[in-house]
Amino acid sequence: MISKNEIKYIQSLYHKKTRDKENVFIVEGQKMVTELFQSNFGIKKVYATEKYVVPEWYSSAVTMISDIELGKMSRLETPNQVLAVVEKKQQQQRIDTEQIILALDGIQDPGNLGTIIRIADWFGIQQIVASQDSADCYNPKTVQATMGSIFRVDVQYLDLNNFLSQSKTKILGALLNGNNVLQHSSISKGILVIGNESKGIRENIKPYINEAVSIPAFGKAESLNAAVATGIILSHLIKK
Repeated sequence: MISKNEIKYIQSLYHKKTRDKENVFIVEGQKMVTELFQSNFGIKKVYATEKYVVPEWYSSAVTMISDIELGKMSRLETPNQVLAVVEKKQQQQRIDTEQIILALDGIQDPGNLGTIIRIADWFGIQQIVASQDSADCYNPKTVQATMGSIFRVDVQYLDLNNFLSQSKTKILGALLNGNNVLQHSSISKGILVIGNESKGIRENIKPYINEAVSIPAFGKAESLNAAVATGIILSHLIKK
């Protein structure tokens, strides 16, 4: 059994203001919670229906709830057996510029951000820096779209202008009139800047870009989804 106040508390965590105040976020579904158990994120509480099989090695208590209660707590169209309240990770103080870093300039859509985090994980990128007006990586839609990659990719929010101005590593930017990325040599370190879904990279960021790269178009589409573009560019920059 779970109290009405506890359900209201879970519901409040769908709002960024409350997540920031409580320093926690929500993880839903069997796959996501399984990934969570295998991560080093701190788990505050786990709620599960009787259908969910709790791993034998998970020693902490699980609060058993009904399908109806889970439905009230969840924002998924089809709530999936288990929901966890998880501690946010503290921002790292140091960024390793000897690796490839994704820099996101004003990515607004939570689903887009989640997909970019998942793509970064696919290509072995462990660090993302995002402008402070980018979507919240702990938004439930973002977390769900990462399919567990949120537990392996570090996302930091900072003054992107300041970060890039102080960088001593090569900065590439995804721009329409850049060098053909299909012909680009592979890289092992550097920063790749991805711009806003509709406006691209902001004018104040462009002066820091050492090389513009672009995806050649063979049809008549005006643009590509930011996450799709990120995946295509990385597939040609990272050739292991």
